Amino acid sequence: MAGYGQPELSELHYLVEHVGPFEPGQRLFRSGDAFRALFAVRSGMVKTTLVDAEGREQVLGFYLPGELIGLDAIYPEHYPCDAIALETTECCRFSFPAMSALAARQPRVQQHLFRLLSKELGSATLLAGDHSADERLAAFLVDLGDRYAARGLSGTQFRLSMARADIANYLRLAAETVSRVLGRFREQKLIAIDGRKVELLDPARLREVARCVLNV
Repeated sequence: MAGYGQPELSELHYLVEHVGPFEPGQRLFRSGDAFRALFAVRSGMVKTTLVDAEGREQVLGFYLPGELIGLDAIYPEHYPCDAIALETTECCRFSFPAMSALAARQPRVQQHLFRLLSKELGSATLLAGDHSADERLAAFLVDLGDRYAARGLSGTQFRLSMARADIANYLRLAAETVSRVLGRFREQKLIAIDGRKVELLDPARLREVARCVLNV
């Protein structure tokens, strides 16, 4: 909670409820559930998904430790998607009515919530536009690395906790396309892959491939 003073931290502390562990496949919440709380990932990874009228799953996003889930539920007052643990995951649960009351008293908390909402809206445009498979996958890897780095973790060596099929679904690509592009990136010495572990060998070149997507 960087940027907060002692009064804000003290009051936020009383709002936190530690929940979990959630095992892989378990849901933090389901689409349609009444919105009462935001969840911050403490450890593990969570994906959000939506099932369309034909019963097809659409992956909306992936959440890393330190990231907040549920911001898109504030207006409709119900969760518009499912949140599913991808690995053993622990979270902090924040009562939203209590957090709203705190934000009304503490302008810095309110400003932080607005920043998070703005960032959530910005990330929704990451894959907008008519971009190639190479551009989309490069942007995905660079963005993931940047998010890990922002949390004090390695931005070049990390685990892909999500399945290749989930990555493909999120990027609106075929699973075979994702595998083919990852193989091409490996041949070009842009990345190294060992199972689900990935290393960005040439982040600058990857970022150049992703430039059109990241500049949206």
